[in-house]
Amino acid sequence: MSYCLNPHCPKPENPANVKFCRTCGSKLLLKERYRAIKPIGQGGFGKTFLAVDEDKPSKPRCVIKQFYPQAQGTNTLAKAVELFNQEAVQLDELGKHPQIPELLAYFTQQDRQYLVQEFIDGQNLAQELAHRGAFNEIQIRQLLNDLLSVLQFCHARHVIHRDIKPENIIRESDAYGKGEAQRKLVLVDFGAAKSATGTALNQTGTSIGSPEYVAPEQMRGRAVFASDIYSLGATCINLLTKRSPFDSYDTNNDTWVWQQYLQTPVNNQLSRILNKMLESIPVRRYQTVDEVFKDLNHQPQAAATPAIAAKPIAQSPQNSPPAFVSKSPSQIDQELEEMKTQFLGGNKPQTNKIQPPNPTSQPHSKSKIDEELEELKAKYLGNNNS
Repeated sequence: MSYCLNPHCPKPENPANVKFCRTCGSKLLLKERYRAIKPIGQGGFGKTFLAVDEDKPSKPRCVIKQFYPQAQGTNTLAKAVELFNQEAVQLDELGKHPQIPELLAYFTQQDRQYLVQEFIDGQNLAQELAHRGAFNEIQIRQLLNDLLSVLQFCHARHVIHRDIKPENIIRESDAYGKGEAQRKLVLVDFGAAKSATGTALNQTGTSIGSPEYVAPEQMRGRAVFASDIYSLGATCINLLTKRSPFDSYDTNNDTWVWQQYLQTPVNNQLSRILNKMLESIPVRRYQTVDEVFKDLNHQPQAAATPAIAAKPIAQSPQNSPPAFVSKSPSQIDQELEEMKTQFLGGNKPQTNKIQPPNPTSQPHSKSKIDEELEELKAKYLGNNNS
């Protein structure tokens, strides 16, 4: 089927093999190659259509965005034109990234502006949330790791997305049998994106984005890189609680209470990360994606081993030389004499107190002790007669 792009056409459906609308006569192919199949979305600034690129042998699908603002008023129209042009510029500047739709064409035809971009086949996360229920901690960690890398790419090119929310994140379809963790998340709709180096939008104080997910400073028209981090945090708590971020904030106490509405538990580390992403005062929030990455992937250090456990285990003399093997013969003679005195109950002072011998035990004979001490001395001095 071919779909007529004339906004006023009463019967836009046409057979696939015709080049002009049978009802209004409008040309059906844009730039002689892009053929709209059906509408897939509509907003205040225009309509979006699923399309086919007839110029390529494989006839790949693509998306046509038609700029057709419904709003009235000179200022509103000017802002609409600015945003539509801005999306084309931002997509073009971002180049090719596997998680950002590629800009294929941008042109004017029959006094209407068109933007053609890569088609992302899959469900957005709002649809996924409705169909499958609340996300768990593992899914949120995967989402953060996936999307933080996209924001890192955008921010490095001075682009602030400004409209991160579940509806603007699409998980590619499982047409190729990939598991959920292997299917990439794609960040779409750069219509609100702006260059961090530009000041035009900041000067107008224009608030752009979905209010539930927008950082306070962005509401005042002062978006910064940390504003995207806030919006991503708000997206996460929506997916964890299946509630609007507005409903997870206690305005009376100026604090987030999303933990009260969790469907599945979240550990303290992730809770701290999300709460820091959601700080209302920008300077208290993560300033860069790298900071979030660092905390998200931080592994706690293993507990230090007690010092006593690190000491080598003393070995018996049979297995290794004793610690005092390097002592001189005179030192050894002195120590053996001390040992002899202790065994015989002499009055020589003892440096290390030992228990007195059991009175019922048989006393050692002096000659036997002398003999044993001589054997020890021979071992320590390496005497071959020992």
